[in-house]
This record gives sequence, structure tokens and C-alpha cells, in this order.
Amino acid sequence: MKYDFLIVGAGLFGAAFANTAVSYGKSCLVIDKRAHIAGNAYTENIDGIQVHKYGAHIFHTNDKFVWDYVNQFAEFNHYRNSPLANFEGKLYNLPFNMNTFYQLWGVETPSDALAVMEKQRHKISSPRNLEEQALALAGNDIYEKLIKGYTEKQWGRKCCELPPGIITRLPFRFTFDNNYFNDKYQGIPIGGYTKMVQRMLSSCEVCLDCEYFKFIRNNPKTAVQIVFTGAIDQFFNYELGVLGYRSLRFETRKRSEPNFQGNAVINYTSSEIPYTRIIEHKHFEFGASPTTILTYEYPAEWKPGLEPYYPINDEKNTTLYQKYMNIASKRDDVIFGGRLGMYEYMDMDKIIIAAIKLAKHHINGGRK
Repeated sequence: MKYDFLIVGAGLFGAAFANTAVSYGKSCLVIDKRAHIAGNAYTENIDGIQVHKYGAHIFHTNDKFVWDYVNQFAEFNHYRNSPLANFEGKLYNLPFNMNTFYQLWGVETPSDALAVMEKQRHKISSPRNLEEQALALAGNDIYEKLIKGYTEKQWGRKCCELPPGIITRLPFRFTFDNNYFNDKYQGIPIGGYTKMVQRMLSSCEVCLDCEYFKFIRNNPKTAVQIVFTGAIDQFFNYELGVLGYRSLRFETRKRSEPNFQGNAVINYTSSEIPYTRIIEHKHFEFGASPTTILTYEYPAEWKPGLEPYYPINDEKNTTLYQKYMNIASKRDDVIFGGRLGMYEYMDMDKIIIAAIKLAKHHINGGRK
């Protein structure tokens, strides 16, 4: 055995696990099937603009430990996520706040906004699906203009077919505050996430364009333990069935103008428009270049061969995932992590915390 850990996936989970393991004197080989590190947080410099190649990634956390941790590897700017929603050519501020309510109803005070919302809310004590949950929380206007079309595009299903839990985290604010996240620490690494992850992996051996299943057939005794951040059902050759995911497709376009939409992210909430949002990357770092780079984000039904972005955590898939975990628990040579290995969509800070804790747990022989 040459390495203590073979880490499959050079994204944030793999990088944080590897960095922690190395700090304890462990040896790590990190491999990735892609030609680059940083996973879905990968950023590429195009004309001096850090382009988020797999969708917008804004770091935010209330955890000082993880904030101090990432600041070892990057300096963060003061970017605050303040997306807009475009519904049939009209713009609305997100998250739902007094600016949104003024744009919808012309109300100027929190009491007036709440009165309109209360009048529109449906009296549903036990919502059975996302549509009922949204109508109970927000009422007709917000649901029809800002939730329904976007959500159905994103998940490829009618809102009445989606579980109610998806919508419960939506923030409602009765203040004129467009800051999407309430977290104390927010920003984007200056120079991009790729540079940050490169520093996290600086003491590890990294192999790119390296597909795990082919690699392990040829190198079966590379490491004592495998840290697998790919899809857990794929690892077990789908022997219990295929887990459900949603995928994405990105179209990136360069424009010879300095400013196309005036904001980093604009969501398109009408079902008539096929993409869910347009990202203008230069605004993440307050860029002043004479050109701009846009990414149009299209949701897609996942099938083998496409990248699985979002686990579908309904009852059927959660049950199947638990069955895979039962198999995994019987093996001491493999550790599953990341959004695909753990079948959970997590914010970046939660991914990093989970990786550090899991690394320490296994380095300490399974002790807390």
C-alpha cells in the first residue's frame, strides 16, 4: 500500500479531506475523472473574468471555524448574493422582502405587505406537496410569478408532484434587504475557487483525467482506504437500483460589451423560458473588463453519462440510499462523502465541515 488514502474526487470534499489527512501526517493520492480540480466549484479565467463553469458558487457560513479554515487558502471579497427574478419582463428582488412586495403590490410598510400576503395565503394545515406548501406560505402571487415556473423547470415535475419540504427554507423578510443569505461570513475567493482548492491540495499528489473504476482495476492496492465522492449507487454498480438525480446544461457566451444585465444572477421564473437563470460572472468580483461572459443554465433530466447535480431526496430515493449505506457499513476499506457519496445537497461550508470531521474520525481510528 503506497498511500493511506485514495481520494476519488478533487472537489471541496476531497480537497478538505486530503488537506486534513496530510496535516495529520497521512499520505494521499487524489484522482479526478475531469481534467481539472475543484469539482463543481471550478472557476476558469476567461478574459480576466473568473467564470463559474458549473453554476454560481457563493460561499456563506455562520461557522467561524470553517470561515477561518478557507481563509488559509484564499482571500475573500465582500460579494453579497442579491439575485433578481425576471417574470414576463418584470424584475423582482430576491429573496422575498419588502422590495419584492413593493414591486408586486405597491405596499410600503411591513404591515401592509403582511396583510396582502395573509389574504392570499391558503389555509392548508398539512400541505401534501410543494404547491400546497407554497400557497400556504406565500399565497397566489408569489407562487404563480416567482416559484411555480422556476421550480417546475428546475425539478422537471409539476409542483403538485414534488414533496413540500423543498420549499420550507425559502426566506421571507419584512425589511428592505436584498442580501439572500443571513450568514455572518460571505464572499467569493479572489482569483477563483480553483486557486483556493489548488492551495488546499498543495501537499498531495493529484492525478487528473483519471477515471476511478479503470484506475482501481489496474491499481487495486494503491491505498489502505478509499474516499469516494462519486455516486454511491455507481460505486456498487447499481446493484440495488439507480438513485434519482437532476442534471444541468450550461451555455456560456461572450459578449463584446462591458455589462449585459447589471447583476451576477437573474432567475427566469416563467415556464415559457427554457433556462432557469443567466449568470454574468464579472459581477462576482466587481470586474471592469470591456467584455462580459454569460452562462445560461438549463435544467435537465439526469441519465447515466450526464453529471448528477442534485439528489432527488424523496421517500423512494431516500429508502434506496439507506440500502446502499447498509452495504457500505459492512466495508472498512471505503468512506463515502460529498453530495453524491452522501446523497445530499449541501452548501459548501457544510461539505467542508463534513470532510474535516470524517477525516479526523477515521484518522483517530473511528473515535470522535
